[in-house]
Amino acid sequence: MADAVPDRSAILQAKKAIRSAVLQQRGALDVATRSRANALITARLLDHPQFQNARYVLAYLSFGTEFQTDPFIQTLRARGCTLALPKVQRETRRLQIYRVADPLSDTVAGVWGIREPDPSRCELASLDDIDAVLVPGVAFTRECNRLGYGGGFYDGLIGNWASPPQLIAGAFDVQVVAQVPLDSSDQPIDCVVTESSDFARSSTTR
Repeated sequence: MADAVPDRSAILQAKKAIRSAVLQQRGALDVATRSRANALITARLLDHPQFQNARYVLAYLSFGTEFQTDPFIQTLRARGCTLALPKVQRETRRLQIYRVADPLSDTVAGVWGIREPDPSRCELASLDDIDAVLVPGVAFTRECNRLGYGGGFYDGLIGNWASPPQLIAGAFDVQVVAQVPLDSSDQPIDCVVTESSDFARSSTTR
């Protein structure tokens, strides 16, 4: 007899439980631990071959207790890398991607208070031009499966690429879990970089 396939409501409940537990652990990191980890993750990301060689990177502006992306972005820009940032389209549950010259002057508070591109100052970016992506998330596995915040924005974005660029996450060690429940819409990534380790997918087949 074939194993029963978990229904979607069971998967959603399991995701919610993992998300809640990991966010609690991430939020409990003390200031000194978080500062050290942020610096280590930033250095490891900047040393990653994909970001060393990339000329056009899609990143994101962090919020709350996330890994802080500002130093990473500043260094990429100092290297001459072109930056793209996402803007949430809440009604359509999609991300629009804009080329951003200066994250300080060209962004405004958007959905949930997260800084995002100001369309009056930024041009839409072409996904085909992007070499590498820094992907946010709540939890990750060593196999590079990803659990996001529940909106499906990045899963939808990744699915728009016929052949996605390298998808890399920066995360704290406490965000690495044994497994996450998956459904047909969930998109894997290529690499997870924490303060102590790198995890790469054994296959990039999607």
